[in-house]
Amino acid sequence: MQRVEPMTLFGYEKLQAEVKNLKEVQRPQIVKDIEEALEHGDLKENAEYHASKEAQKNVDHRLAELAGILGNSRIVDPSELEHAKISFGSTVVMTDMDSDEELTYTIVGGCESNPDMGLISFGSPLARQLLGKEEGDEVKVKLPGGEKEYEIDEVKYQEIVFECD
Repeated sequence: MQRVEPMTLFGYEKLQAEVKNLKEVQRPQIVKDIEEALEHGDLKENAEYHASKEAQKNVDHRLAELAGILGNSRIVDPSELEHAKISFGSTVVMTDMDSDEELTYTIVGGCESNPDMGLISFGSPLARQLLGKEEGDEVKVKLPGGEKEYEIDEVKYQEIVFECD
């Protein structure tokens, strides 16, 4: 059984748009490409046919993947949540206790995550260990690269623009 994942409305709508494009634009084009390739005869040496069948398989795989993601998602509006403690949608400003480096992360759904932009997935190791913490807390987190210690400087809600690939 898969667990329910939080997602913003933006992320949900972005994935719905991808499903629509795959079903209404890409897949029908692939079916046409397969039909045209079949007219060329011998399937053993028909590169267009094999490429189109591979593209069809990839689209079908992505559609199944998206159905799973959307089926297990729960739309959450972070602006309606309390952010006194770190939760979905919280922006966290924290200081690395070893390097004194200040880091800022916003906890988002998997689709919205982009660590380079400071957007980390609700299910990531760091986010899971930060949930429920408050300003002033010191927290030791176990990450793939080892253990780190942070002080939570600020927890807030800050509207951001998400981008999904």
